[in-house]
Amino acid sequence: MYARIAHFDGIDPSQVDGDTAEMKAQMEAARAGNVPEGMPAEAETLMETVTRWIQLVDRDNGTAVGISFCKTEGDLHRADDALDAMSPNEGQGHRTSVGLYEVVLDESFD
Repeated sequence: MYARIAHFDGIDPSQVDGDTAEMKAQMEAARAGNVPEGMPAEAETLMETVTRWIQLVDRDNGTAVGISFCKTEGDLHRADDALDAMSPNEGQGHRTSVGLYEVVLDESFD
């Protein structure tokens, strides 16, 4: 498994809940095969390559971290290209760094 980790600054805390709800609705629709008309090619690429998404936010400091997971290194690079082509919307901050990683340990303590 592989992961892309992107850091963002300048997040508007008042928009976090609404932005998160919108992202969740789009992801649920995509999983159900209900691709919105006019969806950019980059979003379609993400649907094909990303298997898991985690969004972390620090409302007090206006920062966030987005972690996307892919099964293969090739999918990771396709997802990275698609995400690099997309810019955060107004209030969602600006991307400050991106790293691509191989996941070598993923343990859960449930």
